[in-house]
Amino acid sequence: MVWLLSGLAEPLPAYSRTALILTVAAVGAAREAGLITIPLPQNARQIPQEVLQFRLRRGSLQFGFELGTGVRTYVSASTPYVLALGLLLSRQGIAATAIVGTAFGAGRALSAALTLWSRDPDRDAAIAARMTWIKNLTAFAALGSLAILLLA
Repeated sequence: MVWLLSGLAEPLPAYSRTALILTVAAVGAAREAGLITIPLPQNARQIPQEVLQFRLRRGSLQFGFELGTGVRTYVSASTPYVLALGLLLSRQGIAATAIVGTAFGAGRALSAALTLWSRDPDRDAAIAARMTWIKNLTAFAALGSLAILLLA
């Protein structure tokens, strides 16, 4: 879908697209740092735990698909939205867009699978304790990486 919509960015000059991508990344980083409050467009429903508890392989694939496509999920981080808008505005090819989407879905599925495989009752608390700085680091790394790639 992102690849199809990227054609809408074609009339914009390259410098305008670059400025928009960096602006979106900066806004995403500012949101993660708590400097601004912007609601994210999302379908705020969690995937039931039963999906992973009873059918690990199939459940992991379903989990990754549903998270990767945004069919049924709650994404609290700005970075996936920054990445999607960056792909849309930079007008990448279908292969690059598909690889990014697949990697995102696989990463989300792997996260769920690792939680299930660990069988550690304290894992959720450990992840929650680290989540704020992980989201901030990811947002600022995306901003820095995009700035380097687009301005170099």
